[in-house]
Amino acid sequence: MTDQHPHLDRLGALARAATVHLLPAEGDATPLWGSGFFVAPGWVLTAAHVLRPHLARDRSLIFRVRGQGVDSEARLVEWLLTDPARPVVPPEQDLALVRLVDDGVEHECVWLGDRAVRHTGALKVYGFRPEPPEGPRRRAVSWSVNAEINGHDDDEYGLIFKPDNEFPSGVSGGPLLDPDTGAVVGLIKSRRTQRDGGKAVSLAALRQFGDTYRKVMAAHDVWHGDEPVSDTGDNWVDLQSATAAGGELWTPADRRTALALLAALPQPPDTPTVELLAGMARSNYRWPGGTPELLTWRDGCGLLYEGSHPLSPFTFLRYLRLVEEYVRARCDNPDNPDNPDNPDNPENTDDTRALRDWTAKRLRRHPSRDLYAVVQEARLPEELRPRREDGPERVVIPYPGPGDGPVVAVLLDPVIGSNPTRFFWQIWLDSGGDGGGTKEPELYATDRSHHGALPGELVQALRTPLGRLFQLKDAERHPVPLEVALPAEYFDTPVHKWRFDDIAELDDAGHLGAHRRLVLRALARRGEPDKLWVDRWHAMASEQQFSAWRTPERGMSQSARRYQEAACGLIPVMCRPAGRGAGRAAMRLALESGHGVALWHIDGHAGRACPDACDLLYVKVGELFATLESLDELPDRLRLVRQEISERQPDRLWAKPLALLWDDPRRPLPAEETEPVDSPL
Repeated sequence: MTDQHPHLDRLGALARAATVHLLPAEGDATPLWGSGFFVAPGWVLTAAHVLRPHLARDRSLIFRVRGQGVDSEARLVEWLLTDPARPVVPPEQDLALVRLVDDGVEHECVWLGDRAVRHTGALKVYGFRPEPPEGPRRRAVSWSVNAEINGHDDDEYGLIFKPDNEFPSGVSGGPLLDPDTGAVVGLIKSRRTQRDGGKAVSLAALRQFGDTYRKVMAAHDVWHGDEPVSDTGDNWVDLQSATAAGGELWTPADRRTALALLAALPQPPDTPTVELLAGMARSNYRWPGGTPELLTWRDGCGLLYEGSHPLSPFTFLRYLRLVEEYVRARCDNPDNPDNPDNPDNPENTDDTRALRDWTAKRLRRHPSRDLYAVVQEARLPEELRPRREDGPERVVIPYPGPGDGPVVAVLLDPVIGSNPTRFFWQIWLDSGGDGGGTKEPELYATDRSHHGALPGELVQALRTPLGRLFQLKDAERHPVPLEVALPAEYFDTPVHKWRFDDIAELDDAGHLGAHRRLVLRALARRGEPDKLWVDRWHAMASEQQFSAWRTPERGMSQSARRYQEAACGLIPVMCRPAGRGAGRAAMRLALESGHGVALWHIDGHAGRACPDACDLLYVKVGELFATLESLDELPDRLRLVRQEISERQPDRLWAKPLALLWDDPRRPLPAEETEPVDSPL
């Protein structure tokens, strides 16, 4: 490996200098927990399972980080574990970020590339193991080995080592150095039981840390941007650099400078913005495969490659120019909160000026001057230009129809024969033309358990996959809608009160119903829609005025004919639950008669006689309908009311228990699987 990579030994020295081991705080006569490595000043990345046995009960526990020239107290900042009691930690959850208590410690940091890929091929692996292996685990010694990744786990981030190496205890959490790129691309997860080889985690999983990832990567890029030199006189990026005569190649040094300049800018608002600008930089030629999470401007640079090779410098410089225009446009807009003249905004236009100046300087180094216009004439698309708000009223976002934008659907399928009730879940993404063309919904994630989840466990089960998908698809001030499909008898599940870590009251701004358009769908309507449903939907969509239809009607018997013949501007509204009693019968008739929109009180009365509070509910819903200029405004109008409840406006509390059926036959749910879903024995 050394012959093909003449700088590998020198890169290895830097990797060893950045590698540490973790151990209890109380002294030297204690066993090491595992390994880790510095990714930014004061920040150590390790495997979550290394810390779990010691921090599961108290995550604030202080411990030690020790390595070359480093012996410092540290604490856990964040890990990706959703259930610390789970026997086996899956690869996508086996990362933890640790912070030194002392900010003044000087140390080496590894280089992390900008591409979110899973490595295949040769590696150099580093860590610490106890010495002697057969004796008391008192002293940790540095360890390294040549290894190879020859497979990927079913998980999105799992890597499999070729079974040629034995991984001793203690090395979990150590870095994997790619000799071809000179970047750390993963960390050691585990060794195989009773045989050689093991597993690792791709560092693309770091993006799951969200805001913490943004903070750490900005610190990483700024540190490397200062071109630090180790005790050996080496620098990570200098060892990666190849000759690039005349500026015709995008070099590691170019990348280092660009990433450091991008790190100084305000973070992008969402993944779609980064994706759009990267696509424009590539002249709308899409990158192969799916789009990873794009949380920083550096992540957009990672899309500007063919395989492991960077595209033309013009592509990168065009992207930098578009990013600079995007940030500067928001700084120059007096109505935008990003404006530096706004006292609440700490950003400064000097950062965009530095990026613009370097982009122009780097452009002049390229000999093909006839292509300068590719960079100089780059302009923001209209949808990314800031708009001056017309007034204080909040903008209402129409609900997307077919091809109008992405929609996320969660299908909750009861396990047959389970008592108490359990659900298998699936998450589907209807891209709605997002990214070009109209596509069929795609299965994004599915329940891999053998028993399903209890209703109280659904939030925790969905928290990680839904959070990642929202992060991928939410646009600035336009969170993607969420549809939850259930059998009608479970329509009273309080999904609009869900949050990712618990059920919340509506005066808690963390709940889903106040943040995004959240609606229910009938699971029984999966697949091809029937004619009654389609005809009524199209007729309703052409209406301009809507009224609340009190169902069941007082003093009248319910019948299918009454529901079928109801005027298309009438929307069924129930002051009672939809899953039991008279409300269940009314919902069944509404669904069978083709109604695709309805509202109901999930905690309402079950008896036939209405209390006085019901009259207020119908009046308020009627007022809500009177604000509609079109039917597709209803989900967001209700969301705004829920948001006002979270802002503690007491006159909106009437909507706190309301659920909304929004079942669009033009976008039917994926058809039911042919195999029955049974409860395991």
